[in-house]
Amino acid sequence: MTQTGAVPAKAPESEKITINLGHVDLGHIELLVREGFYSNRTDFIRTAIRNQIDRHADTVRQIVVRKSVDLGLRHITRDELATAQSAGQMLDIRVLGLVVIAQDVSADLAKDTIAGLSVLGTLHASEAVKAALADRIT
Repeated sequence: MTQTGAVPAKAPESEKITINLGHVDLGHIELLVREGFYSNRTDFIRTAIRNQIDRHADTVRQIVVRKSVDLGLRHITRDELATAQSAGQMLDIRVLGLVVIAQDVSADLAKDTIAGLSVLGTLHASEAVKAALADRIT
């Protein structure tokens, strides 16, 4: 999000997170970095996360199929929501990754067409749309 609350034209490639580690764990990471196993702390943490994701890949696939979750980027356009509105449909959107609701989607259109929005990852939308969907976002 930019300072004005607008969605950036191009979605960022990653999301920044902060973690707290104990001194001993951090020391182990530093030792592995100094010994050349990893280029830096971030490299170690990304590798550890990817290893855990790979370890649970079958479980994630089963959940995705069972819950009808979209993987990756889900871009929701005004045209898509207008089509749903014309058909009298309410959308239940579930995404593991990034959801971007287009800037030209009004809060009223979002509220009239999105019954539920479950995002395991990041949501980029205007503040007005987020406020309109606040009771439907999980």
